[in-house]
Amino acid sequence: MLNKNTKKNIHESALYNNIVSLSRNKVFYTKIKLKDTFQNRIHLIFIHISFLFIKIKQKSTTGIYKSFYQQIFDLIFKNVELNMRELGFGDTNINKNMKSLVKVFYDILLNCENYKNKNQSSKNLFLCKYLQQNDHQKMPINVPLINYFDKYQAFCFDLTPNSVLTGDLNFNYKEI
Repeated sequence: MLNKNTKKNIHESALYNNIVSLSRNKVFYTKIKLKDTFQNRIHLIFIHISFLFIKIKQKSTTGIYKSFYQQIFDLIFKNVELNMRELGFGDTNINKNMKSLVKVFYDILLNCENYKNKNQSSKNLFLCKYLQQNDHQKMPINVPLINYFDKYQAFCFDLTPNSVLTGDLNFNYKEI
């Protein structure tokens, strides 16, 4: 029998794994033409989780949700640090990069809070600030990227808070 903490960890891990899976979606690297880099994947994880954080924040600020925020935040940054170590980054470089990534995460979170109210050009500036495209494929406005996150944001706002807490995230992007 699992205790509450173990169940909670399973749900957090499931949510994290679903977010990582979304950030590795081949549509980003084929149709949307993003560079397949460690940095792009981290930023994709940050953008995906930010919309979920905003969704939960709108519904409730009770203790369970505050705990959720902190545990997911810790899990993400723990896994990013482990991945950096696997890639051969040294301790000094990891500490420097982690400080920078925390700042980037909060900037992305703030931008995602106003995402729905942004026009297409502002959305493009925000997304292109953090997601690098293949140099030979640069587009003035990356409409497929904007469409993806428009649909993802709408999907997140249709989720129930409980489905987010349990890691039940089944977003299937379909182009029109």
